[in-house]
Amino acid sequence: MAQAQQITILIPDPDEMMFVAGQNETNIDRIEREFGVKIVARGAELRISGDPASVARVGDLVGAMRSLSGRDDNLRRPALERLIGDAKEAPVATPQQLREHVATTVTGKRIAPQSENQRRYVEAIRAYDLVFATGVAGTGKSYLAVAMGVNALRERKVTRLILTRPAVEAGERLGFLPGDLQEKIDPYLRPLYDALYELMPAERMARAQERGEIEVAPLAYMRGRAQPVLSNVVTPSGFRTIGSLAVGDLVIGSDGSPTAVVGVYPQGRKPVYRLATQDGASTLCCADHLWAVATREDRSRGKPMRIVETRDMIGRLRSAHYHRFELPLVSRPVELKARAVPMDPYALGRLLGDGCITTTTTPTFTTADPELALALEMAPPGIELARKSDLDYVLRRSGGGGRGGVIMANPATATLRELGVAGTRSSTTFVPASYLFNSSATRLAVLQGLLDTDGGPVTQRERTCRVQYSTASEQLKDDVLFLVRSLGGVAYWRKRLAAGRTPGRARGREVGYRSDSYVLDIRLPEGIAPFRLTQKLELYNVTGGGRPMRFIDSIAPAGEQETVCIRVAAGDSLYVTEDFLVTHNTLNEAFIILDEAQNTTAPQMKMFLTRLGYGSQAVVTGDVTQVDLVEGQKSGMAVAREILRGVEGISFVDFDERDVVRHALVARIVHAYDRHERSPE
Repeated sequence: MAQAQQITILIPDPDEMMFVAGQNETNIDRIEREFGVKIVARGAELRISGDPASVARVGDLVGAMRSLSGRDDNLRRPALERLIGDAKEAPVATPQQLREHVATTVTGKRIAPQSENQRRYVEAIRAYDLVFATGVAGTGKSYLAVAMGVNALRERKVTRLILTRPAVEAGERLGFLPGDLQEKIDPYLRPLYDALYELMPAERMARAQERGEIEVAPLAYMRGRAQPVLSNVVTPSGFRTIGSLAVGDLVIGSDGSPTAVVGVYPQGRKPVYRLATQDGASTLCCADHLWAVATREDRSRGKPMRIVETRDMIGRLRSAHYHRFELPLVSRPVELKARAVPMDPYALGRLLGDGCITTTTTPTFTTADPELALALEMAPPGIELARKSDLDYVLRRSGGGGRGGVIMANPATATLRELGVAGTRSSTTFVPASYLFNSSATRLAVLQGLLDTDGGPVTQRERTCRVQYSTASEQLKDDVLFLVRSLGGVAYWRKRLAAGRTPGRARGREVGYRSDSYVLDIRLPEGIAPFRLTQKLELYNVTGGGRPMRFIDSIAPAGEQETVCIRVAAGDSLYVTEDFLVTHNTLNEAFIILDEAQNTTAPQMKMFLTRLGYGSQAVVTGDVTQVDLVEGQKSGMAVAREILRGVEGISFVDFDERDVVRHALVARIVHAYDRHERSPE
């Protein structure tokens, strides 16, 4: 039998001694019964004697009890009950652990873990990107998660806090309920709002919601960040409809490089909107599709782009006379799959601009610039340039000036026929697809050829230089827009009608306009030279082209369509859609809480988990004994726990009645129900 041991603990503060001993020494009596020790309180001393192991445990317990004495009464008494109750079965928390707090309420109360499981939970949230917390009601799962999320947002570890719940009580069909969408869903999200309002001042939370930093929404509304299945996205080989994509396919990311599709999620039929920019680009998307945008204030303060939903921008597109939301452009030229072409792309651009390629005669080229003529002569193989007049040159086969002998086809004519542009005129010409859907170097060379002939720099005092280009071909206008946008630039265009225009003059006589013309104003990003001709390039370089910008100009309803959502592997989760618009489709740098997750279906849970973006973390909470799904449908949370056990980077924390932090009766009620459900009767 072990020899009895005695220790003496000095507690000089009378209030602290009173708290430890309890009213009429009730705490001392309970500890003596629970641990089989003898405790004597004399003034500022507490003497504990008995079995050495029990004495040591009680000594730790008293130290922990003293740490609770400074708390608010409504918090310390329940904590004291749990502390004494748990001390026999688990190591006693250290005073340092008990003094730690994870958040402070707006009234100044400190929020701290109240049990060993809660401490494990908080540590798991700090250490893991995905945490599942399962347990009975009242164990603090949701509240602690919200507290940790608010802290992460406040400390700028994340840029968004997203709280969501499956609204199964209404079958996720809320149309029959009175009020607008917010009024319909608020009852199902009220517990999350309550926690937020305790942890954040109301005005701070309102600003955060307005800026998109905090989002509280049912799971059904969170999931549908989608585009119509027929919307085009840019891939390395060209445009493809988003509905035809599969996991593993490549699309183009915001940096112009290919990125893999890692998730495809059909979203069903949804209302869609036409989002258009000030330069005429547009695409279709649903109301909660995500966009990375910047405001003037964001840029002036050096802030990163914010992620907003389409619906949040409706009615807020202008601030005074400025566009409010700026979209990113591709940060580098889009790299499409390189392919061989039969003619030098710069030479083709010049021919499309100032050449006569009807092929009824030998192709000719008109220019007053000797540098342009020399460049054209050097580019196409097997071609020599012969002067026809002061301005006109003939592109003839090398060595083909004499008569007689075998008649050979002009290589330039043969190439133009191969490309399909032979026979076109100024109003019908176009850039062949093999040049449009090609490497960035090929596309830039074509554009330079076009701009060196029919384009030029436009300078204005105290402003950067823009490039102006004109063409009579509507298709060529669209092709130039494609080239500019694919290189990271923007272009505006206007139509000049032929009717009513003052005729031009040629060789001393008036010449009327036969076709309407299209005038484009182009801005290209820094480092992209629009010209090769020395005179034009030098003039352009005096001020540079400035920074091309693209702003959201309008968002309008466009009916309903079948939609789909994709997730890409790019670090910023951005991909390029129609008109080279850069859009967003997952949740990056966000702290996401899925509450009441036992009421998700297995597909919903999979959708939620696979939407987790880079720099984000998620906390999934629920009680698998309280499932409100239709009979026979298995909880998505239960399925996920079965599938994901053992997956690296995921933590599971299980709570029981000992972790209940509500009224003391709640734990007893939970225990009674558990005992009843386990009873054979």
